[in-house]
Amino acid sequence: MPRRIVHRLNARLERLLPEQRLFLKSVDKTRFVRMSPLSQLMTLGGFLVLFGWCVLTTSILLIDGLSSGSADDQERRARIAFETRLEDLAGERDARAAEALAAQKRFALAMDQVSRMQSALLASEERRRELETGINVIQTTLRRAMTERDDARRELAALAETGARDQASQRARGHDTALTLDVLARTLGETAAERDARAREAREAQMAAERAELERRLLAERHDAIFETLEDAVSISMEPLDKMFRQAGINPKTVLEQVRRGYSGSGGPLVPVTLSTMGDIDDGARRAADILERLDRLNLYRLAAEKMPFDMPVRAAHRFTSPFGYRWGRLHAGIDLAAPVGTPIYVTADGVVKFAGRQSGYGLVIEITHANGLETRYGHLSRIRVSKGQKVSRGDRIGDMGNTGRSTGPHLHYEVRVGGKPVNPMTFIKAARNVF
Repeated sequence: MPRRIVHRLNARLERLLPEQRLFLKSVDKTRFVRMSPLSQLMTLGGFLVLFGWCVLTTSILLIDGLSSGSADDQERRARIAFETRLEDLAGERDARAAEALAAQKRFALAMDQVSRMQSALLASEERRRELETGINVIQTTLRRAMTERDDARRELAALAETGARDQASQRARGHDTALTLDVLARTLGETAAERDARAREAREAQMAAERAELERRLLAERHDAIFETLEDAVSISMEPLDKMFRQAGINPKTVLEQVRRGYSGSGGPLVPVTLSTMGDIDDGARRAADILERLDRLNLYRLAAEKMPFDMPVRAAHRFTSPFGYRWGRLHAGIDLAAPVGTPIYVTADGVVKFAGRQSGYGLVIEITHANGLETRYGHLSRIRVSKGQKVSRGDRIGDMGNTGRSTGPHLHYEVRVGGKPVNPMTFIKAARNVF
């Protein structure tokens, strides 16, 4: 049965594909291979299938190559755009750092000027007290001279009256009376001369008092100018600090009270001026007390700022590679700053080292506790330079940048936590850009 079907197929295909013979000749014999129409059709179909498979495979490879090249171009363009953006951000960061350095220099200059003005104020106050003491002495001398002048006038009048009464009786006494009159005239002359001297001393004392009063008024005007300059300088210095705390979401009053309660070092906040309750308090004393109180507040601001993470942990050239926030559905609890391995890492505020060692995901990490419930964390380090329980000050070098833990390249993972909850570190850094 199968042979009959094959025979029929060969008969029908004979017209299109006649039978072919392939001769194979050797030295001693000749052989041939007969190819029927069906065999030819199957061979041709096999070749067509193989050719179609080759075309399909080639097309798939070409399409895959073109798609891969397009994806690579897109990735390259995206990488170039990202690097350009990073360079722009780095340039902006450098500009902001330069502005912050200039602001810090202006702040230091203002503090130096405030210090000089405070010294001038204390010297002027001492000079004013000396002038007041001199005025009191001159006024006492003037009153004494006026009293002596009045006594001399009364004595002269009494002597004149006595001389008039005795003149009639003394005319009879002759020579003795003339002598007595001569003595009396000399006494009267001396008394008049003494009276004139007392009057001259009184006029001189009055002129000295007027000069002292003029000097006192000039000194008061000078004090007013110094007070105004000091008040302006303190206001200019305090406004950026107050604004910095408020932009960081911190109540300045609460922070200053905590610093005032916790401060126990020497050379710290100024001691408030104690005003005497004996007599009236003049306006100069009140203004001086107010300026010293504001200087005390300014110093408390400085101490509070040193305990807050307003500084940058990386001061060398670096790139800002990852911000704070959700990334791929997970919270990135800090910021990433990239630089070569070994770049110095600095603590951003005064505090105490809570942990220094290796931690899952972070690699070599340092955790530091600060005032007001603040904590900072520095991850992926290559070297740790502090130990647990060590006290550190803002700007101290605590480690070196590295690539430890779950990291794709050398960088610093920097976190700020308030009450154990992560917050954006850039909130503190941006708030202090125009202050430090």
